[in-house]
This record gives sequence, C-alpha cells and structure tokens, in this order.
Amino acid sequence: MYKEEAIKVFGNKSRVAFAAGVDPSAVSQWKTLVPERCAQRLADASGGALHYDKNVYDEYRKKKRQSRKNNTESQEKAE
Repeated sequence: MYKEEAIKVFGNKSRVAFAAGVDPSAVSQWKTLVPERCAQRLADASGGALHYDKNVYDEYRKKKRQSRKNNTESQEKAE
C-alpha cells in the first residue's frame, strides 16, 4: 500500500495516523510504502478503498536487495 494512496483516501496525514493507530509524526517519516504493520489496519479502516497486498511489499524488498547487491558489486569492481 502506497503512502500517497492512503492520504488520498483518508484526506490528510492526521487521519491516516489515527486510522493506523500511530502518531501523526510517524506518517511523515514513512517513505513510499505504508509500513506493513499498518497496512492491514488502514485497509480495514478504509472500508475497502485500500487493499493490503503482500506482493507489493515482497517486490519492494526484492528490488531494494537487488539494488544494494548491484551497488556493492559496482564498488568492488571500481577498486
């Protein structure tokens, strides 16, 4: 679940925070994705407008790991 989607559905970061059960400052610290621990709560609170999709998180982690691996390999070759 993307942070911007959640904000569009709930209207603002404070409402997202309330629905997720977190402090509003936490929402400001989220990057692209809503933390997985909050995603299902937001999906439930949205009345079906938002959906928690485990595959989105799996793909995000996979891309992040691949990027780190590529960066490490590039640095090793440069040395």
